[in-house]
Amino acid sequence: MLENRSAITVECLTKYYGNFLAVDHVSFMVNSGELFGFLGPNGAGKTTTIRMLTGIIKKSSGEASVMGYPAGSIRAKQLSGVMPELSNAYLDLTAWGNLMLVADLYRISRNPAKERAESLLRQLGLYERKDSLASTYSMGMRKRLILSMALLSNPQILFLDEPTSGLDVQSVRFMRALLRNLKQEGKTIFLTTHNMDEAAEMCQRVAIINRGKIIALDSPDKLSITAGRFYLIDVSFDKSVNPETLVNLPGINRLETAQAIEAADKLRAHQAMAGAGRPGMGGGQGRMQAQMAGKSPAAAAQKGIGAGRKPGVEDGEDNNNNRRYRFYTDNTTLLVCSLVDFSRANSLQMNILNVRPPSLEDAFIRLTEEKNHGK
Repeated sequence: MLENRSAITVECLTKYYGNFLAVDHVSFMVNSGELFGFLGPNGAGKTTTIRMLTGIIKKSSGEASVMGYPAGSIRAKQLSGVMPELSNAYLDLTAWGNLMLVADLYRISRNPAKERAESLLRQLGLYERKDSLASTYSMGMRKRLILSMALLSNPQILFLDEPTSGLDVQSVRFMRALLRNLKQEGKTIFLTTHNMDEAAEMCQRVAIINRGKIIALDSPDKLSITAGRFYLIDVSFDKSVNPETLVNLPGINRLETAQAIEAADKLRAHQAMAGAGRPGMGGGQGRMQAQMAGKSPAAAAQKGIGAGRKPGVEDGEDNNNNRRYRFYTDNTTLLVCSLVDFSRANSLQMNILNVRPPSLEDAFIRLTEEKNHGK
């Protein structure tokens, strides 16, 4: 259970850059001891919000408090640890030198600082390289060094901006396990990430910001069901099937061909290897590529669209690309019955490869696409 008190309180927080409204009167609360996700497309206002909460930039209007103190105040900064997306370690200093510099900035006594630094470097697997320059570190090692710098003062709250972005799979797992341990220790964690699986797995609640406004705030499971809405059913037939004969089956909201599925899967695999998982350029784009030309994503979600045949494939030609399909539905029972009836009527054999409930990524894409289309 979350403690019944607030670690972050934000009311009508606003930031203008000249005439550009970057953060538009946002309001939310983060509970003490919570791992809170702050999600949004690139340029949505995530980093600007973090910078206001940590005192790096000044707000234009509104109110924000961190651990009961005004955001940006000396006391709020003393209680906070910050891990920016871009490295803020001094590359011409060793790992040990970076940590001792942080200790001086936070006025931590030398002996406690050394004990804390050694413990963190051992925990993060950097102790053997403590005397190496940060410039010689890999990206994963630098991220761990930055996290150790953020933790040196033993803060009550952590602001983490894309902590796993660009990391390899092993480093991502290491970082996630570490964050879980920090939460178990009672730390409040404010996390921005483009990786929807990461947010769904780790966060108790997430807020989605788009064009400077909060458009959703709830638990990942509730957002997935209420906003994601569509179930995914992967089906393969034993013979080639014209997608135009499938698109109007009862229960279908949207249809993807094998070509679009493979393109989206390859893109997601590439993102996973890079540790990025950016839905704004990944899952959503893969899905949009599966739609017919001239159809908007919003129309696709409402109407059900045939992705069309692969150019050059004739109507009776047996082609593996016309055997596998992905269906989006908000009524799995109706769609499965429709597919069974269709298969029997056309002497087809069918395998249901996977039935997946709505995901946070589905909710994220639907919410941000609707907002972008003015709905």
